[in-house]
Amino acid sequence: MRSRTNGFRFIAAGAVCAVVSGAVQAEQVGCVTTEWKLVGANHRVCVESFPDPKVPGVTCHVSQARTGGVSGSLGLAEDPSQFALACRQTGPISLPEKLPKEATVFSGDTSVLFKETRVVRMWDEANRTLVYLAISRKLIDGAPANSISTVPVMPWGGR
Repeated sequence: MRSRTNGFRFIAAGAVCAVVSGAVQAEQVGCVTTEWKLVGANHRVCVESFPDPKVPGVTCHVSQARTGGVSGSLGLAEDPSQFALACRQTGPISLPEKLPKEATVFSGDTSVLFKETRVVRMWDEANRTLVYLAISRKLIDGAPANSISTVPVMPWGGR
């Protein structure tokens, strides 16, 4: 039975990786302890940054709650669906010739299996605005938690 469970986890992890392979990896900015734990890691909120992989000139920051304790230290804890998102123009924005109406630009696991925080970029052509939507995805529960940030496409430093 144990080998069947491990095989299922391996296949499931591979499927999740295949789905989000187009997304970029975030760089950790820092973490703040929210609750001290006697055993294991502390509960904390961590901030990560990532550039939009298809739109140079846009950087997003996402903060996420991280579960501590023994299970958090071992990477077995399910992090809560608590996060915030802020995206800003950090340089000249170069829109690709064919920008998809919707695309995943970031994905971060929040549990060992099937739960993630995903950031999807949408293009609001009528308002020339990039819309970034962070959602919590859990296959069974849908996506109840979300956060939004917008970046109007504007000139940068006279360019």
